[in-house]
Amino acid sequence: MSQDLDTARLLSSVQALRDEVEAVELPFDLPSTADAKTDRASLLHQLDDYVLPRLASIEAPLLAVVGGSTGAGKSTLVNSILRREVSASGVLRPTTTSPVLVHHAKDAQWFEDHRILPELARVTGHETEEGDPGTVRLVTSEALPPGMALLDAPDIDSVVAANRGLAKQLLSAADLWLFVTTAARYADAVPWDLLKQASDRGTAVAIVLDRVDREVIAEVRPHLSQMLRDQGLETSPVFNIPEVELGDDGLLPEEDINRLRSWLTALAGDSRARSVVIKQTLTGALRSLDSRTDELVAAARLQQEEGERLRKAAAAAYLDAEIGVKQGMEDGALLRGEVLARWQEFVGTGEFFRKIDAGVSKVRDRVTAVLRGQPQPQAQDNLGEALQSGIAELVEARADGAASETARQWRATESGPGLLEARPDLTRSSSRLRPELERIVREWQGEVLEIVRTEGQGRRTNARIAAFGINGIGLFLMLVAFASTGGLVGAEIGIAGGTTVLAQRVLEAMFGDQAVREMAARARQILLDHVSELYSAEQDRYDAVVDEHDVTDEQVTRLEAAAAAVKAAA
Repeated sequence: MSQDLDTARLLSSVQALRDEVEAVELPFDLPSTADAKTDRASLLHQLDDYVLPRLASIEAPLLAVVGGSTGAGKSTLVNSILRREVSASGVLRPTTTSPVLVHHAKDAQWFEDHRILPELARVTGHETEEGDPGTVRLVTSEALPPGMALLDAPDIDSVVAANRGLAKQLLSAADLWLFVTTAARYADAVPWDLLKQASDRGTAVAIVLDRVDREVIAEVRPHLSQMLRDQGLETSPVFNIPEVELGDDGLLPEEDINRLRSWLTALAGDSRARSVVIKQTLTGALRSLDSRTDELVAAARLQQEEGERLRKAAAAAYLDAEIGVKQGMEDGALLRGEVLARWQEFVGTGEFFRKIDAGVSKVRDRVTAVLRGQPQPQAQDNLGEALQSGIAELVEARADGAASETARQWRATESGPGLLEARPDLTRSSSRLRPELERIVREWQGEVLEIVRTEGQGRRTNARIAAFGINGIGLFLMLVAFASTGGLVGAEIGIAGGTTVLAQRVLEAMFGDQAVREMAARARQILLDHVSELYSAEQDRYDAVVDEHDVTDEQVTRLEAAAAAVKAAA
C-alpha cells in the first residue's frame, strides 16, 4: 500500500468484492471444486474477520493469534506471559474449545463490539468446563500493554473438526501469527501447510519453539531456520522455550519467557513497529485477493459448465422424444393394433377388405355406400378411444424414455448422482404427465373437428359432412394425419393393409386432394405443438433444479470487476 492510500475508496472496493464473493456460492457438489468451496469460505472469513475491520480501523490494537498443534503448550504460554491463568491448560485434549482474547482494559472498545470475528458472540468471566461454542471470551489484563491483544486459538490439528476450522479462521484474522510448535512436532505437515499460506499471503509470523530439551536446541534450531527460509519466512523471529517443570501456579519460569514477553511488550509500545507489522499483513492479504478471486472465478466457470452439461442432457433427451413422437405419427405405427381392430369394426371388416384385396377401383363403390349410411355410434366411439389411447401411449412412452435417459446422463456427471438422490422423482416422468396428456389429446381432437368445420364451409360440403357426421369425418382426418409424411396414403403405399384408403377417399370426395393434404398436415402439426409444450414442461423440472444451483455469467463478471477494482485501489 502507498503511504497516501485512499483508505475509504479501498474499503468500499473490498466491501464490494466481499459481497460478490458471497454471491458466487458454488452450489453444485463437484469434487473438482471442493477445495474451491473451502477456499471461498476461508476468503470470506478473512475479509470479514480481518481485511474489512482492519481497513475500517487502522489504528486498532495489533492482534496476535497464538496458534499451533495439539499439546504444543499454547495456553500455558499465554498464561505464563500474563502471569496468571486466563486460558485453561491440561493434559486432556482439546483444552481450548473456545478462543480467549486478552487485551488491556484501555483497548476494550476495540473488541467488545463485532468489529472483528463478527460470527462469534462475546462472553466474559471464567471459562466453563465445556467451553462456549460459537463465542470468544474476553479477558482484560494489566500485564499486556495497550496496543496489542493476544488470542489463544484452538488446536490446528484438533480431533474436533469444528475446532480445526475455527483455528484456521482465527489465524486468518491475525495481524501477527504467534506460531507455537515443539521439537517433536515442528516438522509436521499440518503446521507447515498453514505457514506456507502465511508466507504466500505476506502474513507476519513469529515462531515459538516450545518444550525443547536444552541438549537438542542446537540441533533443532538450525533445521527449523532452514525450513523457514525454504518457505520464505526467514525474517520471522524464533523464540526457544525449554522443557522445564512448571511452577506450582502452572506457569513457565520467568527467565524462560522473558525474551518473548519483552519482544511483545516492545512491539505493543512502539506504534511504528506495530504499524509495520499491520501493514505487512494487510498488504499481503490485499495482494492475495487477486489470485484467490481468480481461483474462485475458475471454480465458478466449472460450475457453469456442469450446469450446461446437465441442461443439455435433458434438452437432448426430450428433443429425441419429440422426434420419436413425430416419426410414430407419420410412419403408420399408430394405425396398427387396437386402432386397426376398431377401424375394421367401424367400416365393416369382411366385405370391405375383400374389395380392397380385389382392387383399388372398387373402393369408389365402397365410399358411395359409406356415404349413404351411418356406422354404429358405438363403433365410432371405440375407434375414437383407440386413437386417443394410441396417441397417449406413444407420447407417454417417449416421455418416460426421455426421463430415464436424462437420469442416465446425469449419473455420469459429477453432481448428477447427488441431485437425483435428493430428487428421485427426476428419474421418471412427472405425476402430472398422464392427466395433461389426456387433456391435450382431447383438446387436439376438438381442434381437428374445428379444422373440418372450417374447411366445410360450402353448402355442398356441409351436406356431405351432415350425411356422415362431423365426428366421423374428424376420425377419418386423424387417421390420414397418422398415415404418411405427405398427409395422403395411396393404395400402393397403404399402411396396415390399407386401413386409411377409405378415409382418404372419403375426405378427397368432400374437400379435394390439396385441401386434405393441408388439413392432415395442420392436424399433425397442432398435435406436435401440444406434445412439444408437454415435453417442455417435463424438461423444465430438470432445468429448475439446475437453476437452483446456477452461477450466472453476470455474477462471474461482477466478481472479476470487483477484484480488478480492489487491485486498482490498492
